[in-house]
Amino acid sequence: MAVRAPLILASASPRRRDLLAQIGIVPDSIAAADLDESPLKDETPAQLALRLAVSKAQAVAAVTPGYVLAADTVVCVGRRVLDKAETESDVAACLKLLSGRGHRVYTGVGVVGPTGKLSSRLVETRLTFKRLSDADIAAYLACGEGIGKAGGYAIQGLAGSYVTQLVGSYTGVMGLPLYETKCLLDGSGYKP
Repeated sequence: MAVRAPLILASASPRRRDLLAQIGIVPDSIAAADLDESPLKDETPAQLALRLAVSKAQAVAAVTPGYVLAADTVVCVGRRVLDKAETESDVAACLKLLSGRGHRVYTGVGVVGPTGKLSSRLVETRLTFKRLSDADIAAYLACGEGIGKAGGYAIQGLAGSYVTQLVGSYTGVMGLPLYETKCLLDGSGYKP
């Protein structure tokens, strides 16, 4: 029996590892790509998410053979990209912007197989948050979930109770759309 090429997750995100585990996939190794994630001139949020996912997969595949899986998530209001919130004030600013309005989450997924063939998908999810009171924002800041998260929130925690509408992929908002990821891995020939 042939030995399967290893699966390398090009992300240090524990959420992505947990999501893969939900569908019975455990990466053989983790090799996060270190790239400049700044948007290019005139690049849309959707283009940014897909470009970063593909670039991460290709960067890791260039040095580590196997099946390389990478993803990138971009939260935006219109064309305005909401970066990862680094401080409580960043989280509060994001929540105030998202309060009572719709926004989009784009997650790009890229897979490079052992032969070097690249496959990718872009998943768009549209969400609406309820109008957040000062008490809602204070409670969210107190829980600390928004630090380090794109858009200043983690849908799998308290922020899930703020979502009044979601059209698209719940797991995509978490950082890895499972249906599309499984399709890409299957299509590349990966067998767990």
